[in-house]
Amino acid sequence: MTKLLIICGPTATGKTALAIDIAKKFGGEIVSADSRQVYKEMDIGTGKDLPKGSTYKAVLGNYGFYEIKGVKIWGYDLVEPTKQFSVANYTRFAQKTIQHIIKRGKLPILVGGTGLYIKAVVDGIPTAFIPKNESLRKNLAGKTLAELFENLAQLDPIKAALLNVSDRKNPRRLIRAIEVAQWRLKSGRKEKIRIKKYDSLFIGLNAPKNYLFEKIEKRVDERINRGLEREIKKLFEKGVTWESQAMSSLGYRQWKLYFEKKETRDKVIDIWKNEEKKYAKRQITWFKKDKRINWFDISKRRWRNYVEKLIKKWYSNANVSKN
Repeated sequence: MTKLLIICGPTATGKTALAIDIAKKFGGEIVSADSRQVYKEMDIGTGKDLPKGSTYKAVLGNYGFYEIKGVKIWGYDLVEPTKQFSVANYTRFAQKTIQHIIKRGKLPILVGGTGLYIKAVVDGIPTAFIPKNESLRKNLAGKTLAELFENLAQLDPIKAALLNVSDRKNPRRLIRAIEVAQWRLKSGRKEKIRIKKYDSLFIGLNAPKNYLFEKIEKRVDERINRGLEREIKKLFEKGVTWESQAMSSLGYRQWKLYFEKKETRDKVIDIWKNEEKKYAKRQITWFKKDKRINWFDISKRRWRNYVEKLIKKWYSNANVSKN
């Protein structure tokens, strides 16, 4: 069975840096699984960390790669920041790209912190390819959480009952659930899972809270020093607005109050750092549910050696074990 290496975990744990080293040693190429890095012109805030002079090489139609330290990285700059981009869009890209990597005898390495993207590639998401209903979304846009939940309960009471507290408080997720439920009722069809099976190894990177939070704060400061404000201004000059899907990304939406002169720069930076920490907690909660993940504490000595040892065993078809 074709092998697929997955490196996942919360933000600021050095997933891409590790993946580049692994790719060099095992002849691999990286496929980014980050919902923010798919947007063009959004480099600093999304942490693409591209070397100066990097050029994008299109190979598979609109899909292409950057090369960092001799390693190809796919999944950056897939769409203009003024456009919509869905899990279905990502799944199509990832499946095509992974097959392209495999055909050339390379090891595909799926890397990122967007758990939904990783799940879509490895396990499939049945509802991913159900189309959006823009007229329905407009009708639901002004409704309260209670009204949205009641609407869903009428269409799909089982789905409504299974929603957790977080989903019940998220209008976007409620609207999508209503959209899916309505599509099922109207079409009378059951969606199919579209995936290719892989021999997958999951590597998860994590760290104690204080250690991780310190790294998050440092990284936010680095992105500000690199010129994130200028990047946002350039996006506005190219027609991007606060209503664009891309600008709802973490690291961008927090600046709205500052640009509208409703909040100070320091306050916005504090808000951003806190939101990054909350995001890291949500990522950990998501990934901890997946028992396939082999976790490594990046604050420990020689953790990279143990990662490489595990990958080497798996890659050579030996028993997968940390010991």
